[in-house]
Amino acid sequence: MAKKTRRVGVLTAGGDSPGLNAAIRGFGKAAIGQYGMELVGFVEGFKGLAMNNVRELTGNDLAGILTVGGTILGTSRDKPHKMTVDGQVVDMVPTIVDNYEKDGLDALVCIGGGGTAKNALRLAEAGLNIIHLPKTIDNDIAHTDTSFGFSTALGIATEAIDRLHSTAHSHHRIILVETMGHKAGWLALGSGIAGGADIVLIPELPYSVESVAASVAKRAASGRNFSVIAIAEGARSVSDAANLAAAESLVKSAASPEERQAAKNYRNSVIASHRDNAFKLAAQLEGLTGLESRVTVLGYVQRGGIPDAADRLLGTILGGAGAECVASGEFGVTVASRGQGAATVPLAEVAGNIKTVPLEHPWLEAARHVGTGLGD
Repeated sequence: MAKKTRRVGVLTAGGDSPGLNAAIRGFGKAAIGQYGMELVGFVEGFKGLAMNNVRELTGNDLAGILTVGGTILGTSRDKPHKMTVDGQVVDMVPTIVDNYEKDGLDALVCIGGGGTAKNALRLAEAGLNIIHLPKTIDNDIAHTDTSFGFSTALGIATEAIDRLHSTAHSHHRIILVETMGHKAGWLALGSGIAGGADIVLIPELPYSVESVAASVAKRAASGRNFSVIAIAEGARSVSDAANLAAAESLVKSAASPEERQAAKNYRNSVIASHRDNAFKLAAQLEGLTGLESRVTVLGYVQRGGIPDAADRLLGTILGGAGAECVASGEFGVTVASRGQGAATVPLAEVAGNIKTVPLEHPWLEAARHVGTGLGD
């Protein structure tokens, strides 16, 4: 008979996000109240796990946090296998395994996005009992319908676009609203449609500057001499996308570690050259259309503040399902959103994969139906 799980650790890693505390609470209340487990939290993600910065969590610690933004445990972007300690990059996985044993853990719950999934898989491969709960405002985690954080961020970005319409109209300007989303355009696309943006630009669909300018000019010719453009931070022009694809190809075809590192360095320089694309596009559009252009970068405001009802609900559902997994001994999985409930997916299928917007997705079809320009 399998040993009954009694003591479980939990951590939050990566960027902060609305709904993290809802997930901690959902998991913790189920683990303590329904299954009689002991719960401990590691402060500042994998860094806290490596440094054994641990605190006991009781029902009182979970009270009142459902509506609170951020995470009561704190977070960091430290990676277990590449952690800076005293100025040196060290593989801390063996230390983490030792701490897991010292703390008497039967399982560890890692709450975070795609990077957290990869780090969680490393710990699972090191022999630890791991559960991953998916968090990200980008909605780009593979094999989950959605992730907590996305709904709140979508609402924030939509409200920003709503508010910027009046400024664009009053001043006869082009206003570009930059949302988060390096590789996936869910946030820009969803908020662009919901906020009535005139043009939406996403990473999955490289844009032609001339096409964007033509859409703006067409509006101006019809008397609407302003435009609001929702642009994901990872959106690229056709030429920039081609350059990046070529750089990625060099990385894949490198024959030696030295060649691979050189190719990675080149790819990173290409990516760096694409930063501030929204500002570059704004300047190009001014030149092509004669309309004054401004950029609003939403930045961290998208992932701050109180989680909305959907993220509170999702964090609670996935947290509770995660506790059920631990109780039943199902480890090495992501607890994914599926329909109105949850389903488990092997971590190996989630880690390293990204959920991008399919070019036949209904959201893109809806955008085209209402005449939203997509830059193609």
